[in-house]
Amino acid sequence: MNPLKKLAGQTAVYGLPTIVGRLLNYFLVPLYTRVFSTGEYGVVTELYAYIAFLMVILTYGMETAFFRFSTKEKGNQDVYNTSVISLIFSSLLFIIITWIFSPSIANVLGYHGNSEYFVWFAWILGLDALSSVPFARLREQNKARRFAMLKSFNIGLQIGFNLFFIVICPWLEKITYGTSMNSILHWVYSPEVGVGYIFISNLIASILTLVLLLPEILTIQFKFNKALWIKMIQYAFPIMIWGMAGIVNETFDRILLKHLIPESQHPMEQLGIYGACYKIAILMTLFIQTFKFAAEPFFFAQSEKGDAKKVYADVMKYFILVCAFIFLGVMMYIDIVMGFIGEEFRAGVAVVPILLLANLCLGVFYNLSIWYKITDQTKFGAYIALIGAAITLLLNFLLVPTMGYMGAAWATLICYFAIMFISYVLGQKYYRIDYNLKHIGFFMSLALLLYAISVWLNLDAGFLKIGVHTLLLFIYIACVFFVEKDKIKQVIHL
Repeated sequence: MNPLKKLAGQTAVYGLPTIVGRLLNYFLVPLYTRVFSTGEYGVVTELYAYIAFLMVILTYGMETAFFRFSTKEKGNQDVYNTSVISLIFSSLLFIIITWIFSPSIANVLGYHGNSEYFVWFAWILGLDALSSVPFARLREQNKARRFAMLKSFNIGLQIGFNLFFIVICPWLEKITYGTSMNSILHWVYSPEVGVGYIFISNLIASILTLVLLLPEILTIQFKFNKALWIKMIQYAFPIMIWGMAGIVNETFDRILLKHLIPESQHPMEQLGIYGACYKIAILMTLFIQTFKFAAEPFFFAQSEKGDAKKVYADVMKYFILVCAFIFLGVMMYIDIVMGFIGEEFRAGVAVVPILLLANLCLGVFYNLSIWYKITDQTKFGAYIALIGAAITLLLNFLLVPTMGYMGAAWATLICYFAIMFISYVLGQKYYRIDYNLKHIGFFMSLALLLYAISVWLNLDAGFLKIGVHTLLLFIYIACVFFVEKDKIKQVIHL
């Protein structure tokens, strides 16, 4: 099978249930932004930023190390055994330590009286970290349907329990007020928990997902190969540093906002607005995420073939074509898209195109990162990510105090563009790939030009605006098919 068609098929299998599930999850954002205030939603935004950072530490690159050593040592069960056993012990240690020190952690982070948040998050992080390698094995074995089913199940549970605690329980409390049923309801629901029910829903979903992963987990043999583990850690450690620095680039703006914005400018409210508008970029984020699920094992498998570099170049081109389409699709219908979040959150609409372009650059960086993974030079990934982290921190400290969340958005775009550029330059030196820069540049320029035209026209919301913007989007699609028609036909028919 044509490798591009195979990758597209795997991306669809991994992605479709995940995209549908995440889109359903996205529809919780209108609920959150109507039930909770901007300040309360700021709590959710901040704490999940910490979760993203800690998740990188708790998986410490073991997922990518598993892929690499499974490829190098085909059929060696020790790779899987050692990876899972390592994560079991590290996850349990993290849960115990966090549980013991949760009151102190809550006080330091400004959540006095809510230490339970950190106990819940310790379990969420520990269980999800433990699940990472079993999920990776499903990808490595091309069990995309089971992978997608379990991921979708996790998201579905989160959605279901969110609706139960945030919508159904308050409604039941209202209609059963003063009755014995109301007393029974309070055994499972308390209005004072508030946004905490978002975290509880996540915890329940993580527990039940791990239960469903038991068939994969129980296949391990409790034989810990210390020599192999040391090799895997040596490979994975730079990836963990890269991941930590990468998460600084991705999420630290949401951690820093409340500390850098003056109190007079309501930092938690700005954080809530920024977090909600960040969700508008979900289509770009979802495509990149599902692409990564399929691409990492695909790239490692292709590395052993003679035409690997040509395949990588083609993948990059079509990846960017799709991302540019997503960017245009969101921005051409931004009035409709922004209607999904509460009215008081829509003040942040100006950050959406910036964040979309930032995520596009991040996706390109993920594509480019293949050169140091397959050449076992993961240290370069760490160096690049550390440079990006330094840029992120510097620009946030410079821009956020005066520009608020707009400064955070610009810092994100500049950082992602910088690490993308640096990775490209180094990749061409150590593992040269002849990317079709002419076509890539043309289609990116076309997408930005069409967006600029839509802004310049400045049409009032209505059927005329929708019609004109649809025409601009169609122009992009028509140009893609005209320029790439031969290659598209070749992929479809193979």
